[in-house]
Amino acid sequence: EANRRVGLLLNHIAPPSQEPECIREFTSAVGKSNVVIVSALRTPIGKSRRGSFKDTHFTDLLATVLKATIDQTGIDVKKVEDLQVGNVLAPGGGAVQARMAMFLAGYPYDVPVATLNRQCSSGLQAFANIAGAINLGAIDIGIAAGVESMSLHSMVGAVGDLNDKIFKNELASACLMSMGQTSENVAAKYGVSREVQDRFAASSQAKALRAQSEGMFDDEIVPVTTKIKAKDGSEKVITVTKDDGPRPGTTFEKLQKLRPAFKKDGTSTAGNSSQTSDGAAAVLACSRGAAHREGLPIIGSFKSFAVKGVPPEIMGVGPAYAIPEAVKKAGLTLEDIDIFEINEAFASQATWCVKELGIPESKVNPLGGAIALGHPLGCTGARMIATLLHYMRKKNLQRMSKSDSSTKRVDFALRDTGVVSMCIGTGMGAAAVFEAEY
Repeated sequence: EANRRVGLLLNHIAPPSQEPECIREFTSAVGKSNVVIVSALRTPIGKSRRGSFKDTHFTDLLATVLKATIDQTGIDVKKVEDLQVGNVLAPGGGAVQARMAMFLAGYPYDVPVATLNRQCSSGLQAFANIAGAINLGAIDIGIAAGVESMSLHSMVGAVGDLNDKIFKNELASACLMSMGQTSENVAAKYGVSREVQDRFAASSQAKALRAQSEGMFDDEIVPVTTKIKAKDGSEKVITVTKDDGPRPGTTFEKLQKLRPAFKKDGTSTAGNSSQTSDGAAAVLACSRGAAHREGLPIIGSFKSFAVKGVPPEIMGVGPAYAIPEAVKKAGLTLEDIDIFEINEAFASQATWCVKELGIPESKVNPLGGAIALGHPLGCTGARMIATLLHYMRKKNLQRMSKSDSSTKRVDFALRDTGVVSMCIGTGMGAAAVFEAEY
């Protein structure tokens, strides 16, 4: 409460864009995070193998968001001290091609790059790595990105040759279980019904469609101009401006008619599972001091990160363990969180995690999730950061516009707090806490 009151006072003295150095140092001392986000962008998300990016090389998607990040912020690209890229399926971890993509985006060779793979959390892990380096003092400015083309790369081929010994180890062999089977395991173990899953999926589609129609994704999406091939081999140039995934006319009743996708008598279907997808996202983070020095508008700050292990065969429960840990590290409670962006790998695991944590449904994925938007594995974590921060910004600006002049400064100081979380194949969950700033 004391920190909140100090924040109110400081906002009356000077808005953040005009803060003197002494005020910036004092606000840091009373709890403002040192790691801030100044840009969070993504491409539209395409349906894999049949959508807008089925013929687009993943380096084109990555290069698009990397270039847009520099163009939007106007920062001297040579001041970017590190670039971390999450990717799951590309050969060699995508390391060589990520370097090529940054050159395609116009980055100089001075900027280093690394790729990483923590499966579905790779984009979020890339951000955690950059944030950690900033907090350590190793860098001042960095970009966390994620990219995936599930059209061009196979999930089967990404595992590689296996050691025969793993089949004698229960946990090791469970890592080979299909994600669909783990969804069925969660549903069976915790009694998540088909009806619950289909209602959740229908809601995700409805929220995403409404968000699209209201332009809620416009600020985070970078249009992509690319070529697409027809069945006869002809090509045409298209400019993609919105996600492929949201399906008009999706209803609970229609979802109920779909057959189980992974088990004969199962409950997980193509309609209540995430879509395989193509896309890229990038988040520019820096120290608070660097943001002020460079004149970059702060849209959010990083509070905490946690990753937890869970049994591989029920990997979808990961968020239920990672979220409380991340929230605790941020010095908050679950009740303090305004928005939860929880990746909808499967409706079974997403609904169970929400119920287990006692999160009000009104706080979960207000713009829809991966069931409607898609889940490009390495991209998802970074995409969710962009969606969360832009939504919280819009939400607060709408709240401010409804306030009278005497209360606008108070609303300005009461910033929303949000969580990004996802389950991770082989049995983990990751979560991070962010605060919106304006």
